[in-house]
Amino acid sequence: MDIGDKIRNRRRELGLSLRELAEQVGLTASFLSQIERNLASPSLNSLYKISQALDLPLFHLLLTESPSQRVVRRQERLRLMLPNSKLVYELLTPNLGLPMEVFLVQLEAGEDNIATSLNNPTEECIYVLQGILEIELHDQTYLLGPGDSIYFEGPQLRRLTTRGDETLRFISAITPPIF
Repeated sequence: MDIGDKIRNRRRELGLSLRELAEQVGLTASFLSQIERNLASPSLNSLYKISQALDLPLFHLLLTESPSQRVVRRQERLRLMLPNSKLVYELLTPNLGLPMEVFLVQLEAGEDNIATSLNNPTEECIYVLQGILEIELHDQTYLLGPGDSIYFEGPQLRRLTTRGDETLRFISAITPPIF
């Protein structure tokens, strides 16, 4: 199923007209129609807004799902960087039909990332592979190094920051899926 088909199916499922969706995402109804008919390709920023309005994980729109696939080869991982985010995500799970998403995440030295509020409650576990992670949860801040892990409820997350001069790399497991 193409991106346009996924958008059209979900829009209809929610009972939204093209005009209603267009108003929510700041695009024209005619452009959305072209996207749905696979005649136009939206920017990643537009696709992100559409996925938010349709309450769909962004990766759901980008991936061709194959439920029988189990192995994800390093060179075949989907990479994603969301608008207004400095985090680079690589999807480690084979598809979005699973109850959990696992990512390899990278944040360059000296960068931070303010968490965006999520529509649905989630649970997340982060395991640090490289670098020093400063993670701010609700009212506490933690420093984690390689081999350290932290478990928390998604809405508690406020900020992720690298410390030191090494690129931060960590594995994140999130349930239910957010992208």
